[in-house]
Amino acid sequence: MKRLWGKGLLALLMKSTSVAAVVAVATTVSISAQAATMTEALVQNYAAAMKSSANSQSINQVSRLVSDDALISLSRKGKTTSLDKDAYLKLLQNSWNDTSNYRYDISVDNIVITGAQAKANVTTNESWVKDGQPVSFVTTSRVTLTLSTGNAVLLRAVSQVAIN
Repeated sequence: MKRLWGKGLLALLMKSTSVAAVVAVATTVSISAQAATMTEALVQNYAAAMKSSANSQSINQVSRLVSDDALISLSRKGKTTSLDKDAYLKLLQNSWNDTSNYRYDISVDNIVITGAQAKANVTTNESWVKDGQPVSFVTTSRVTLTLSTGNAVLLRAVSQVAIN
């Protein structure tokens, strides 16, 4: 037994493991490492998915684009409020229920990627009709997106809201 331990466990495993198995493990580790990296394409996919989800007024689809740990800070006219995911989704759903002709557009720029996260400037334009009057919001945000199951989701947003 001493002789077995003296040669080292790794050496023993390497001798008893086929080359194909070692390559398979190395490939799996490599793929896992690559999957944990944010990309600009994932950020753009997030924006496209958010636009589609909001315009279809699908709270379930929007929910999948927001991390369970999300924190969204909204400022307007010197007043700031912070929302978690549930409060954000409730606010969004209530807004959709009280309006008609809702439209949403989003643009993303100044993307900075670090590992599994990206920070970006996001501008959203929302418009709708409430009580017969057209309303539009422009929101400028600095957001942090993080990876979740291979997709970018919203983790943090610091936003300034302007009503036109």
